[in-house]
Amino acid sequence: MLPEPIQRSIDLFARLPGIGPKTAARLVFYLLRTRESGLSEKLGEAMAALMEGTETCPVCFNMMSTGKETCRICADQNRDRHLICVVEEPLDVPALERTSGYQGVYHVLQGALSPVEGVTPDDLKISELIQRLKEEEVKEVILATNPSMEGDATAMYLQGQLSGMDLKVTRLARGLPMGGDLEYADQHTLLRALMGRQEMD
Repeated sequence: MLPEPIQRSIDLFARLPGIGPKTAARLVFYLLRTRESGLSEKLGEAMAALMEGTETCPVCFNMMSTGKETCRICADQNRDRHLICVVEEPLDVPALERTSGYQGVYHVLQGALSPVEGVTPDDLKISELIQRLKEEEVKEVILATNPSMEGDATAMYLQGQLSGMDLKVTRLARGLPMGGDLEYADQHTLLRALMGRQEMD
């Protein structure tokens, strides 16, 4: 029913995570309505620059600008290289950086173990992490995978892989969010909060 370029654009938008067919259609028709603003052309140019201007860091596998030797964090000589924080995705890095409480370096796995989706250890940057730990003088590895079944499975697998190495392996604490009520917290979160309780100073 729709012209082919419109339907194709809707189909492509709908392939993005979190965007269904209705939202995709709204986005496409918004771009058509605002064609005089040049937004669609700018969006196309930005997407082309995104693909051509970025690549993964050869050290930590975070995103970086094309043409650089390493990402900004790996290049920063003030970072503590004895401390590596392992995360699932590149988007996890800026989330941790916003806390201003971490001064180590990172290792991005590029995903999490998921037998349902066919993601195995070979699909992640796990062997690269092991090799990195053998070559660098790392004292602690922080497993900062997501608090999900896939994240927990990935953390447990990594713990097993790192168990024979002479380093400290820790996991991000979990608990209750600020402003949250106990009555609304799920059992898993409450249990983690109880297990991770700390002595009051």
